[in-house]
Amino acid sequence: MMRVSLIGSAVRAPGLGAWEQALPVLAGEVAADPEAALDLPPPALLSPNERRRSGLPVRLALAVCEEASRMAGHQPGALPGIFGSSNGDGAVVHHLLETLAGPDPLLSPTRFHNSVHNAVAGYWSIATGSSAPVTVLGCHDATFAAALLKAACECVADGVPVLLCLYDAPMQLPLGALRTTTIALAAAFVLAPGAAPGALASLAIDFVAAANVPEPVPMAPGLQALWRQNPVGRALVLLEAIARRRPATLAFPYNAGHLAVSLA
Repeated sequence: MMRVSLIGSAVRAPGLGAWEQALPVLAGEVAADPEAALDLPPPALLSPNERRRSGLPVRLALAVCEEASRMAGHQPGALPGIFGSSNGDGAVVHHLLETLAGPDPLLSPTRFHNSVHNAVAGYWSIATGSSAPVTVLGCHDATFAAALLKAACECVADGVPVLLCLYDAPMQLPLGALRTTTIALAAAFVLAPGAAPGALASLAIDFVAAANVPEPVPMAPGLQALWRQNPVGRALVLLEAIARRRPATLAFPYNAGHLAVSLA
């Protein structure tokens, strides 16, 4: 069993903007609107050249990483990071495949370098001038569970705060027919080892070998709609529990077992 404190948090999705604006929606005090516009600031940390090259996943991740880092009292880029994405940049992959299937299969170098799974973490390191270590992973529907487990392990083993970022952007057809991702969503958390004063919550995290646990779903209908439309929307379950300020016991399916998370 690993025990960590949650000292920073952020989310971006349709109808979920900056943390103070998102809190009433996450807490169920205001109805979530999956059809609302995405409130996403321009990536001010990036230079104009890098900003032009960056796609939606980069803008999503940088927005939540910067907000969560500052809430936790750390400069952006100061912490080691875990970045998790189920799909990577689906729009770029779609464009590359479309180009390869066309009569002139010459790939854009800029688009190609944005297609690799660690591109977003690279932009974060460039934007913040960071040399802190970063791990990038993808685990299909278990991406949230895998990334949270990895972040908690590093936090406890190294005894330092860790930034956890999750993001996925919409997938175009025909890829979108096989991998449903119809909205943009990103979340970030800063975990600190042990008990931290003023923390948003404390988490007890453990991997349990028992499988076949029911998938946790947000309580609010509007959040359920967001949860269904994006693979890393599984983070919304934890965000909702934090916003409601109630103890919760959650079980996220992960390979042959599940990640057990107790929140206080």
